[in-house]
Amino acid sequence: QVLLVESGGGLVQAGGSLKLSCAASGRTISSYLMGWFRQAPGKEREFVARIGWSAGSTSYADSVQGRFTSSRDGAKNTVYLQMNSLKPEDTAVYYCAADPPPYQEYECWGQGAQVNVSS
Repeated sequence: QVLLVESGGGLVQAGGSLKLSCAASGRTISSYLMGWFRQAPGKEREFVARIGWSAGSTSYADSVQGRFTSSRDGAKNTVYLQMNSLKPEDTAVYYCAADPPPYQEYECWGQGAQVNVSS
């Protein structure tokens, strides 16, 4: 079982930046597909970004394309979500999740990191 712990959330003004970290323990996640999701108050959880075992394999929701970048550091067993040009509508709890081979579903989830963007 993989334990995921997010950090780096906080309060930022619109146009600002934050970098979320998702540190994994228990197993190496080098072969895992890692996802980022978010849930705003009163809304369903939505997909934000995904990064494959190859760091060059990424995909993003249309709403964050060009503003958010996901990366991973194998040596630290950690994935990151760099969030730039933040908007008030980005306010949500952000979760990282791990999808191990054969990549059927996200099996492990972090506890979430709160991101608040003020206008």
